[in-house]
Amino acid sequence: MTYSRKLQITVPCSSSNIGPGFDVLGVTLSLYLTLDISIFEPSSVKENYNAEVVLTYSGEGNDGVPLSVEKNLITKTALYVLACNNISGFTAPMTINVNNLIPMGRGLGSSGAAVVAGVMLGNVSGNLGLTKDRMLDYCLMIERHPDNVTAALMGGFIASYLRELNTDDTGIPHSEELEKKNDMINKLSSQIVPERIGHYIKLNWAKEIKAITIIPQFEVSTAEAREILPNDYNKNDVVFNLQRLAVLIMALSQSPPDADLICQAMQDKVHQPYRKQLIPGLSEIITNVKPTTHPGLLGICLSGAGPTILALATHNFDNISKTVIDMFAKENIEAVVKVLDVVEGGAQVVETKYNNA
Repeated sequence: MTYSRKLQITVPCSSSNIGPGFDVLGVTLSLYLTLDISIFEPSSVKENYNAEVVLTYSGEGNDGVPLSVEKNLITKTALYVLACNNISGFTAPMTINVNNLIPMGRGLGSSGAAVVAGVMLGNVSGNLGLTKDRMLDYCLMIERHPDNVTAALMGGFIASYLRELNTDDTGIPHSEELEKKNDMINKLSSQIVPERIGHYIKLNWAKEIKAITIIPQFEVSTAEAREILPNDYNKNDVVFNLQRLAVLIMALSQSPPDADLICQAMQDKVHQPYRKQLIPGLSEIITNVKPTTHPGLLGICLSGAGPTILALATHNFDNISKTVIDMFAKENIEAVVKVLDVVEGGAQVVETKYNNA
């Protein structure tokens, strides 16, 4: 076979919630899921070429990721996008080499990045010409919470929300459902994909601020982290978060950053107090790691549903990281550290070679 196109899709990881911004704030970080794709000229006319798509995988989660196009979250998402556009499967033979550097189940948006990659794969393989805003609609038909997928797709520091669902939209699941249920594509693709499901705005982020991610070597399932949250909240706790959220989005935009203001504004009473039982050491870390004890630190919080700790800082990264690692070690938990930049561009598709012979 001779190839007709070679493309690369890159999707950054994301951290969501950011202190009081539960299900609202997401920030895009410089750790990537990459797909290198070769699309070949079809040798015959077929309904689909799913059997001639070769999927390989390296990186985080290498041992447990399914390589069948009908079971892998990335390719299942792509097949869903194609089905919604009356295309029954992949329209040409191809190889898809996935390299994933985003730890799975750690609160860094690994499933959100996979969904974004899958939507972009469906778009390019079907030559659909979808805009990023329209691709976001497809992402949100699969991933119910907009913070991670919006940040990964659009890039930067993002506030987002999902519009209230009407009776036609109630089938929108979580990405976990698509991952587990092989018949979910048919159920989803029978629905019309509404436009402008999610709404977002890009916020400013001070250039001095980097993200230290301290990543414990165990997973927390998003479903479990959701189930542990209460159905009803105390009014004072909700007001506490709303006040700090309003301050935080402005404080993170100011240069130079005000450490005391940001630290106070990153406090939370909506999800971290409940998730501490899933993450040994979380309470001690949030309570004791402060700008007053660690120069350069601005604020610290749980990344997404955890267990990764997100520390925002301008310098002194090694000392801040070591303190958190030592606190996890007291709980017999190993952790690794990655100091990441905020990525403004979001997910990208680059055509690396085109053969029109």
